[in-house]
Amino acid sequence: MDLEFTELQQELRDTARGVLASACPPSLVRGVFEATAGSEGADALWATVCGLDWPGLGLPEEHGGLGLGVVEVGVLVEELGRVTAPGPYLATVTQFVPAVRAAGSSFRLADVAAGTCTGTLAVAEHGRWAPGVAATRADRVGDGWRLRGTKSHVVDGATADELVVVARGDAGPGLFVVPAAEVVATPVESLDPTVPLATVELADVEVHGERVLVEPGDPASASAIGRALDEATVMMALSTVATCRSIFEATLAYAKDRHQFGRPIGSFQAVKHRLADCFLAVERAGALAWFAVLTVAEDDDRRPLAVAMAKSAAGDCAQLLSRDGLQLHGGIGFTWEHDLHFSLKRAVTGDLLLGGAAFHRARAAELMGLVPGHEGAA
Repeated sequence: MDLEFTELQQELRDTARGVLASACPPSLVRGVFEATAGSEGADALWATVCGLDWPGLGLPEEHGGLGLGVVEVGVLVEELGRVTAPGPYLATVTQFVPAVRAAGSSFRLADVAAGTCTGTLAVAEHGRWAPGVAATRADRVGDGWRLRGTKSHVVDGATADELVVVARGDAGPGLFVVPAAEVVATPVESLDPTVPLATVELADVEVHGERVLVEPGDPASASAIGRALDEATVMMALSTVATCRSIFEATLAYAKDRHQFGRPIGSFQAVKHRLADCFLAVERAGALAWFAVLTVAEDDDRRPLAVAMAKSAAGDCAQLLSRDGLQLHGGIGFTWEHDLHFSLKRAVTGDLLLGGAAFHRARAAELMGLVPGHEGAA
């Protein structure tokens, strides 16, 4: 594995960082939190993203994409995470697209590349992310399937055009694409409105034809679901670590500028130690996340374990940085007027979505054979 960015990837990162510095300032994020022109700001950012063809970054050219890969998508996800960017990119490109692609389908990928379709992935039930716990039913009806059940914590569930749903038939789980118009999506009040969540109810929704990505009982079902979840999970980890890095950089700058007893607070040994711990946590989580991205890109057999380790490290990093970043900012870190809390809330949200640190540590232990495996662990 080559762990160094190519010249093209470096250029993509620099370009994305420059664009987002002006297209997604803290005032835009604040507008989403305060619901003051928040929707217009997020829509304008999405228009900018689409204008740069970023939704099609990792899609093949025959579907209107740019023909790049998972690593390039990760570069962009990282930059979006640094600025806590709102919008449907994360759900569409790192959840919907991998599920469709893992199933060997091209359903609506050209529309995603054109920026005219958004999507998401509906897996969780009652806050549990393991597909083995799925109770949403898929029953054969004619030449199609009837779905019924409830999915929780669906990112962009109330705004996406299409939803890939994991539902269980008598022979096992399957993957189905359901149009948003046929579900009842209830927005959930969450910590971070830049990552909107919804509870999605499917009341006897019928799915036919190419909307059936993988039928229950298909031998490829488990592999497709696992790969799609791994790609979505590692991208969430990468985004979370990027947000944590922005918290660290802001905290380090504050520790250098804030004076107490006639000297910067960053010169005190206790503060230095905490900053060093934060730096190591970010670097460790970042290295694990990028290694996991490469296992996805190269279809490496170590992918499931690498993803579990990356997500658990990202969760630990989020917990440490959200605590110490807030405390080292002192009283100003608790104020609504300070922009720090946008990143703190994104980091905590990223830890919880697609399984928290404890869930993925347990998954890693099972994959390494340290504890007996049991499908559906939460």
